Amino acid sequence: MSKPLSVIVWSKEGCHYCDEIKQFLKEKQVDYQTVDVTNRDELRDILEIKYGIRHVPVVEIGQDNVYKGVTNVGTHFLEKELKNIYSEKLLF
Repeated sequence: MSKPLSVIVWSKEGCHYCDEIKQFLKEKQVDYQTVDVTNRDELRDILEIKYGIRHVPVVEIGQDNVYKGVTNVGTHFLEKELKNIYSEKLLF
């Protein structure tokens, strides 16, 4: 049996787009964890290594140690990716 879906939101204080993403996830009742990169260049370094970017928000969605990063800004990108994942798992 597969593990539940894991969602991680990389964000920072004062980021309007980050707040939109978190609100969207709450409305969809998707549990998530937050990584706050405010004043934490070492965390932005991790984003740069993983995805070649330093901006937030970034949403990582994963299950069974396989993760995908949604790096495009906007809830419609996240919604599309969640629908793809859930339809593949027949959960959405």
